[in-house]
Amino acid sequence: MNRFEKLVANAQACTLCSAVLPLDPLPVFSVHPESKVLVIGQAPGTKVHATGIPWNDASGNELRRWLGVDRAQFYNPKVFGIMPMGFCYPGRGKGGDMPPRPECAPTWHEQMRAAMPEVQLTLLIGQYAQNYYLKNSRKKTLTETVRNYEIYLPEFMPLVHPSPRNLMWRRRNPWFEEQVVPTLRTIVAPFLR
Repeated sequence: MNRFEKLVANAQACTLCSAVLPLDPLPVFSVHPESKVLVIGQAPGTKVHATGIPWNDASGNELRRWLGVDRAQFYNPKVFGIMPMGFCYPGRGKGGDMPPRPECAPTWHEQMRAAMPEVQLTLLIGQYAQNYYLKNSRKKTLTETVRNYEIYLPEFMPLVHPSPRNLMWRRRNPWFEEQVVPTLRTIVAPFLR
Protein backbone atom coordinates (compact mmCIF):
# COMPACT_ATOMS: atom_id res chain seq x y z
CA MET A 1 0.00 0.00 0.00
CA ASN A 2 1.49 3.33 -1.03
CA ARG A 3 1.31 6.54 0.97
CA PHE A 4 -1.80 7.88 -0.81
CA GLU A 5 -3.67 4.59 -0.43
CA LYS A 6 -2.76 4.52 3.27
CA LEU A 7 -4.10 8.07 3.72
CA VAL A 8 -7.37 7.16 1.99
CA ALA A 9 -7.72 3.96 4.03
CA ASN A 10 -7.14 5.88 7.26
CA ALA A 11 -9.75 8.49 6.32
CA GLN A 12 -12.24 5.78 5.32
CA ALA A 13 -11.76 4.13 8.71
CA CYS A 14 -12.09 7.39 10.67
CA THR A 15 -14.28 7.21 13.77
CA LEU A 16 -13.22 10.55 15.27
CA CYS A 17 -16.81 11.80 15.64
CA SER A 18 -18.60 8.48 16.14
CA ALA A 19 -19.81 9.37 19.64
CA VAL A 20 -21.76 12.38 18.33
CA LEU A 21 -22.96 11.13 14.93
CA PRO A 22 -26.57 9.97 14.58
CA LEU A 23 -25.55 7.07 12.31
CA ASP A 24 -22.47 4.87 12.16
CA PRO A 25 -19.49 6.72 10.65
CA LEU A 26 -19.31 6.40 6.87
CA PRO A 27 -16.75 8.84 5.47
CA VAL A 28 -17.85 9.70 1.93
CA PHE A 29 -15.25 11.20 -0.40
CA SER A 30 -13.50 10.38 -3.66
CA VAL A 31 -9.92 11.49 -4.31
CA HIS A 32 -7.02 10.56 -6.58
CA PRO A 33 -3.43 11.80 -6.79
CA GLU A 34 -4.23 13.05 -10.33
CA SER A 35 -7.47 14.92 -9.47
CA LYS A 36 -7.60 18.25 -11.33
CA VAL A 37 -10.74 19.85 -9.86
CA LEU A 38 -11.43 19.52 -6.15
CA VAL A 39 -15.07 19.77 -5.09
CA ILE A 40 -15.45 20.81 -1.45
CA GLY A 41 -19.05 20.80 -0.28
CA GLN A 42 -20.64 20.55 3.16
CA ALA A 43 -21.33 17.01 4.36
CA PRO A 44 -23.22 13.99 3.05
CA GLY A 45 -26.97 13.90 3.45
CA THR A 46 -28.97 10.76 4.21
CA LYS A 47 -29.21 9.67 0.53
CA VAL A 48 -25.46 9.95 0.12
CA HIS A 49 -24.89 8.17 3.44
CA ALA A 50 -27.16 5.33 2.30
CA THR A 51 -25.25 4.79 -0.96
CA GLY A 52 -21.74 5.88 0.01
CA ILE A 53 -21.56 7.84 -3.28
CA PRO A 54 -20.80 11.57 -2.96
CA TRP A 55 -23.30 14.00 -4.49
CA ASN A 56 -25.66 11.11 -5.29
CA ASP A 57 -28.80 13.18 -4.76
CA ALA A 58 -30.75 16.14 -6.16
CA SER A 59 -27.96 18.55 -5.18
CA GLY A 60 -25.50 16.42 -7.13
CA ASN A 61 -27.75 16.43 -10.19
CA GLU A 62 -27.86 20.22 -10.09
CA LEU A 63 -24.10 20.51 -9.52
CA ARG A 64 -23.42 18.28 -12.53
CA ARG A 65 -25.77 20.44 -14.61
CA TRP A 66 -23.85 23.55 -13.56
CA LEU A 67 -20.57 21.86 -14.47
CA GLY A 68 -21.93 20.60 -17.79
CA VAL A 69 -20.83 17.03 -17.03
CA ASP A 70 -22.50 13.65 -16.86
CA ARG A 71 -22.21 11.16 -14.01
CA ALA A 72 -19.32 9.25 -15.62
CA GLN A 73 -17.27 12.44 -16.01
CA PHE A 74 -18.12 13.66 -12.52
CA TYR A 75 -17.20 10.38 -10.86
CA ASN A 76 -13.84 10.11 -12.65
CA PRO A 77 -11.53 10.83 -9.69
CA LYS A 78 -8.67 11.73 -12.03
CA VAL A 79 -10.78 14.74 -13.02
CA PHE A 80 -12.90 15.51 -9.94
CA GLY A 81 -11.72 14.95 -6.41
CA ILE A 82 -14.62 15.16 -3.97
CA MET A 83 -13.89 16.05 -0.37
CA PRO A 84 -16.63 17.57 1.82
CA MET A 85 -15.99 19.69 4.89
CA GLY A 86 -17.42 16.85 6.96
CA PHE A 87 -16.99 13.33 5.60
CA CYS A 88 -19.92 11.79 7.51
CA TYR A 89 -23.62 12.58 7.78
CA PRO A 90 -23.85 15.05 10.70
CA GLY A 91 -27.53 14.59 11.57
CA ARG A 92 -30.67 16.64 11.21
CA GLY A 93 -31.28 20.08 12.72
CA LYS A 94 -34.20 22.51 12.76
CA GLY A 95 -33.85 23.83 9.20
CA GLY A 96 -32.17 20.87 7.52
CA ASP A 97 -29.00 18.91 8.05
CA MET A 98 -26.62 19.92 10.82
CA PRO A 99 -23.39 21.72 9.90
CA PRO A 100 -20.38 19.56 9.03
CA ARG A 101 -18.55 18.27 12.08
CA PRO A 102 -15.73 20.74 12.92
CA GLU A 103 -13.14 18.02 13.56
CA CYS A 104 -13.10 16.64 10.04
CA ALA A 105 -11.52 19.35 7.86
CA PRO A 106 -8.60 20.12 10.22
CA THR A 107 -7.91 16.40 10.53
CA TRP A 108 -8.01 15.43 6.84
CA HIS A 109 -8.07 18.34 4.39
CA GLU A 110 -4.46 19.50 4.53
CA GLN A 111 -3.14 15.95 4.20
CA MET A 112 -5.41 15.12 1.30
CA ARG A 113 -4.78 18.38 -0.54
CA ALA A 114 -1.04 17.81 -0.20
CA ALA A 115 -1.51 14.33 -1.70
CA MET A 116 -3.31 15.79 -4.75
CA PRO A 117 -0.62 18.02 -6.32
CA GLU A 118 -2.39 18.29 -9.69
CA VAL A 119 -5.47 20.09 -8.38
CA GLN A 120 -5.78 23.31 -10.37
CA LEU A 121 -9.20 24.51 -9.24
CA THR A 122 -11.07 24.07 -5.96
CA LEU A 123 -14.83 24.61 -5.94
CA LEU A 124 -15.93 25.95 -2.56
CA ILE A 125 -19.59 25.02 -2.33
CA GLY A 126 -21.51 26.75 0.43
CA GLN A 127 -20.61 28.87 3.41
CA TYR A 128 -18.70 26.25 5.41
CA ALA A 129 -16.15 25.61 2.66
CA GLN A 130 -15.86 29.32 1.90
CA ASN A 131 -15.40 30.27 5.55
CA TYR A 132 -12.72 27.62 6.04
CA TYR A 133 -10.70 28.29 2.88
CA LEU A 134 -11.24 31.97 2.13
CA LYS A 135 -11.11 33.12 5.75
CA ASN A 136 -10.76 36.94 5.84
CA SER A 137 -10.80 37.31 2.05
CA ARG A 138 -14.45 36.28 1.83
CA LYS A 139 -17.08 38.99 1.58
CA LYS A 140 -19.69 39.83 4.23
CA THR A 141 -22.26 37.45 2.75
CA LEU A 142 -22.20 34.27 0.72
CA THR A 143 -24.03 36.13 -2.06
CA GLU A 144 -21.30 38.78 -2.24
CA THR A 145 -18.57 36.16 -2.16
CA VAL A 146 -20.14 34.17 -5.01
CA ARG A 147 -20.88 37.34 -7.01
CA ASN A 148 -17.19 38.29 -6.74
CA TYR A 149 -15.95 34.80 -7.66
CA GLU A 150 -13.41 36.19 -10.16
CA ILE A 151 -11.17 37.59 -7.41
CA TYR A 152 -10.63 34.08 -6.03
CA LEU A 153 -9.68 32.51 -9.36
CA PRO A 154 -7.69 30.63 -10.52
CA GLU A 155 -7.26 28.73 -7.22
CA PHE A 156 -10.80 28.85 -5.85
CA MET A 157 -14.31 29.29 -7.21
CA PRO A 158 -16.97 29.92 -4.56
CA LEU A 159 -20.46 28.65 -5.37
CA VAL A 160 -23.82 28.58 -3.64
CA HIS A 161 -24.89 25.09 -2.58
CA PRO A 162 -26.96 23.43 -5.35
CA SER A 163 -29.54 22.13 -2.89
CA PRO A 164 -33.22 22.43 -3.84
CA ARG A 165 -33.49 24.42 -0.58
CA ASN A 166 -31.57 27.22 -2.33
CA LEU A 167 -33.93 27.47 -5.30
CA MET A 168 -35.35 30.78 -4.03
CA TRP A 169 -31.82 32.20 -3.72
CA ARG A 170 -31.13 31.25 -7.33
CA ARG A 171 -34.40 32.85 -8.47
CA ARG A 172 -33.54 36.08 -6.62
CA ASN A 173 -30.02 36.06 -8.08
CA PRO A 174 -30.39 35.35 -11.83
CA TRP A 175 -26.83 36.57 -12.43
CA PHE A 176 -25.63 33.27 -10.98
CA GLU A 177 -27.16 31.22 -13.80
CA GLU A 178 -26.36 33.90 -16.41
CA GLN A 179 -22.72 34.58 -15.48
CA VAL A 180 -21.27 32.15 -12.95
CA VAL A 181 -22.53 28.86 -14.40
CA PRO A 182 -21.23 29.55 -17.95
CA THR A 183 -17.88 30.66 -16.53
CA LEU A 184 -17.70 27.51 -14.41
CA ARG A 185 -18.33 25.32 -17.46
CA THR A 186 -15.69 27.16 -19.47
CA ILE A 187 -13.09 26.76 -16.73
CA VAL A 188 -13.86 23.06 -16.16
CA ALA A 189 -14.10 22.03 -19.83
CA PRO A 190 -10.33 21.68 -20.48
CA PHE A 191 -10.00 19.21 -17.61
CA LEU A 192 -12.50 16.86 -19.27
CA ARG A 193 -10.32 16.17 -22.32
